[in-house]
Amino acid sequence: MEFNTQTDLVARSLRSVWHPCTQMQHHAAHDNTVPLIPVSHGRGAWLYDHEGRRYLDAISSWWVNLFGHANPRINAALKDQLDRLEHAMLAGFTHEPVVQLSEKLNALTGGVLGHCFYASDGASAVEIALKMSFHAWRNSGLADKQEFVCLKGSYHGETIGALAVTDVALFKDAYGPLLRATQTVISPDTRRAAEGESEQDVARRAAADVELLFQQRGDKIAAIIIEPLVQCATGMAMHDPLYLKLVRELCDRYQVHMILDEIAVGCGRTGTFFACEQAGIWPDFVCLSKGISGGYLPLSLVMTRDDIYQTFYSSDVTRGFLHSHSYTGNPLACRAALATLQIFEEDDVLAQNQLRAARLTAALAPLAGHEQVRHFRQRGMIWAFDAIDAAPDFSRRFFTAALQKELLMRPIGSTVYMMPPYILDDAEIDGLAAGTLAVFKQVMAGQ
Repeated sequence: MEFNTQTDLVARSLRSVWHPCTQMQHHAAHDNTVPLIPVSHGRGAWLYDHEGRRYLDAISSWWVNLFGHANPRINAALKDQLDRLEHAMLAGFTHEPVVQLSEKLNALTGGVLGHCFYASDGASAVEIALKMSFHAWRNSGLADKQEFVCLKGSYHGETIGALAVTDVALFKDAYGPLLRATQTVISPDTRRAAEGESEQDVARRAAADVELLFQQRGDKIAAIIIEPLVQCATGMAMHDPLYLKLVRELCDRYQVHMILDEIAVGCGRTGTFFACEQAGIWPDFVCLSKGISGGYLPLSLVMTRDDIYQTFYSSDVTRGFLHSHSYTGNPLACRAALATLQIFEEDDVLAQNQLRAARLTAALAPLAGHEQVRHFRQRGMIWAFDAIDAAPDFSRRFFTAALQKELLMRPIGSTVYMMPPYILDDAEIDGLAAGTLAVFKQVMAGQ
């Protein structure tokens, strides 16, 4: 169906589409504090509207796009797969893309996490990990281990189980009566450092809070779930890898599963393919989504250890993990993921990202030193800073002003962050840094 004008497309979308994570009134013509941008096409790091304006996708379209829009290599893999197999149920069937992807991911963990269970979105992966943990303990004769632990400020998705282990009031409070009670421990967020405290001191203090809880309720706790190194949705709260190492030791000591939600921070985003590699540990479960398919198709998965897999392995059907999704292990999505992993290998992406990160960090130095900026921070290909005394509508006004500078950015409250695709050239890096500084000055001056 053809759309006559860009304005027509916006109007029709507002009549029929309920957009996510949005107060729809902000898009309405009488309000319009958040413009709705009709996207025509994407190329590389850029999105284009129907009138030719372009926007640098500085947040990788909600953290999913790793190697640019319309990437020729991922496109070619999907076109080839379309002529072979678009989908087949994974119950009772298998196919080459899902087997190859599972083998490659297994190898990236050195064989520690050897079993992959597939779904479509990140929240579903979290649901799977929670259910697997609970069920594995029950199958092991420890049915009292039913509680879950999350970090203050954590975000793990918006389905009921995932929301129960989320600690962001904006998303959670309205649904409180539907949710299972969860234990919450303090965050190792380095911004919480007291005077004279190092990042590792904060990590030790936060781990001590976990230990106290485990001492009191370890026999009731099934698992603790953590976003390793960066708690994204709470404002890019970053922590020292030592925290993961200490919590891993506590999980071993008190028989508690460790679930790492690497949905946003995995796939090279924090500098290593898996964020937990920087702590020298492996969890009991890893949840992956977002970047694993290069930002092309919905795909998520849970990786787990053989001993957990074996607790379900039985002639008794009721001991099996009977969770399922219709599009589990979709061949097209798996093929996109294989193409994504191939780019990592062929282009030495992790090493190249170190060079990109160093250049962008240097280019952002004037912003980091701005008198209205605090806690400028960076981990791998994630940058963030907090605006001092930002107005309540700061994030909306920043988004709108950024569009005028050809930037797609969505601050989280008073936290501005950048999470660009792994393909920016020097000119794009310099433009992103200069544009962000200009937008920040404009928005703060207009408060």
